[in-house]
Amino acid sequence: MPIETFKKPVDAVIASLTVTVMVALVGCVVWQVFSRYVLSAPSTFTDEFARYAMIWVGLLGAAYTVGLQRHLAIDLLTDHMGARGKAAMGVLINAVMMAFALLVITRGGLGLIDKSLASGQLSPAMRLPMGYIYFVLPISGVVMSYYCLLFCIGHLTDLCRPDRRGTAEPAARDDHHDSIAAQTAPRPSEALTPREEHR
Repeated sequence: MPIETFKKPVDAVIASLTVTVMVALVGCVVWQVFSRYVLSAPSTFTDEFARYAMIWVGLLGAAYTVGLQRHLAIDLLTDHMGARGKAAMGVLINAVMMAFALLVITRGGLGLIDKSLASGQLSPAMRLPMGYIYFVLPISGVVMSYYCLLFCIGHLTDLCRPDRRGTAEPAARDDHHDSIAAQTAPRPSEALTPREEHR
């Protein structure tokens, strides 16, 4: 079963959540400008909400970009590799990314949430527990790890496939001989009639 079957539902959820937070961020900034310069009564929470929404958009967008494999990559080495070499390098890269996402982002985020909730730390303006705001860290970390796991499985599947280059070369060679034979064969207009053959 292709990995896209397990990947597309997560893509849809993360993309929808990111777009929703981004729309809320834009609306918040517009309201902040309107209340300050039109109503002359600036809102007290919009600046803080916009700051935290930007953090959520950045981390959720980073997780979504991992799923699209659009992050910055240096492919100087992999461009000179064969198909099996690229698959092996893909397993290594995604395994390292998954380890970082699990150990640093997810585990570190859960530890930060636990400490924030235990200390009762609140945001200055909205008075929200900071642990809820930090909850985006384990969410993005788990999503990144899930994508990396799927890509590792896909690359391992490519590595386990038999190498068909040995069977492809004879077939290509036969096709080459057939094309040469077709080019050297006499055309219908050039074929001799039975009377010319008798002469």
